[in-house]
Amino acid sequence: MHDVLFVDLQSHDEATPGIRPDWNALRCSRRRCVRSASSAMQFIALEPYTLVIIHALGSDSEGMELCANIRCVSQVPIIITGGSTEFYWTRRALQLQVNDYLPAPFTVEELNTCLRMILPAPPSGDGHPDNRWSQVHAEKEDQVIQEVKAYLKDSMYQNITLKEIAERMHFNYSYLVQKFKFHEKMTFNEYLLQQRMEKAKFLLTHTDMKIYEIADAVGYNDMDWFYKKFKSYAGISANNYRKLHGSRTVPVPVASGQH
Repeated sequence: MHDVLFVDLQSHDEATPGIRPDWNALRCSRRRCVRSASSAMQFIALEPYTLVIIHALGSDSEGMELCANIRCVSQVPIIITGGSTEFYWTRRALQLQVNDYLPAPFTVEELNTCLRMILPAPPSGDGHPDNRWSQVHAEKEDQVIQEVKAYLKDSMYQNITLKEIAERMHFNYSYLVQKFKFHEKMTFNEYLLQQRMEKAKFLLTHTDMKIYEIADAVGYNDMDWFYKKFKSYAGISANNYRKLHGSRTVPVPVASGQH
């Protein structure tokens, strides 16, 4: 089954000549229609589509920006319809690995021909291309989340946010927010707090580091704030936790770049 996300960015008051195509004539198994780039990114983050069609009549810039955002998180096939015939936009589409570009005017039958070229009829059995796409999509999502977690682990001593990670790793921020919560069953901030507190508990138990050194090692420069967060998380103060659980010390290397 082909799941197509159709993004209609054409303005309702668009003065470009021509009639809005009859999208009901589009030949696909399932179709979801949205009318904004932000909605499109939300659905792409939540569901594995086999094709995205962006109708960008009179909205070339917005359409290309959406393509760029999609390419940050997915290699799903993209078709742009209603685009400008100017070479700048067609070249930009090629740079963003758009699979087909149908400038205005075009017909739905022409679009259906594109669909047949990009999404051939699926064979029966376990080789269904949608199953393969779903598997690849899930594997890529898992890889993205693992990269975020690895980055967090190496940078825990810093004042770090998911938005900063998204910018540094060239991921879409909204995509990461939703996918991180989906995979970890908690928000990024909840996960960050958990990792910091668990590392603080380990250092309190297994090292003779001063508590202010531990606080700094897990990203807290404000001692009062560290004490408050630790007690809220562990149920007792950091000093009492060390008294109850401290047993032996092991050398713990300081993270490179730690201040």
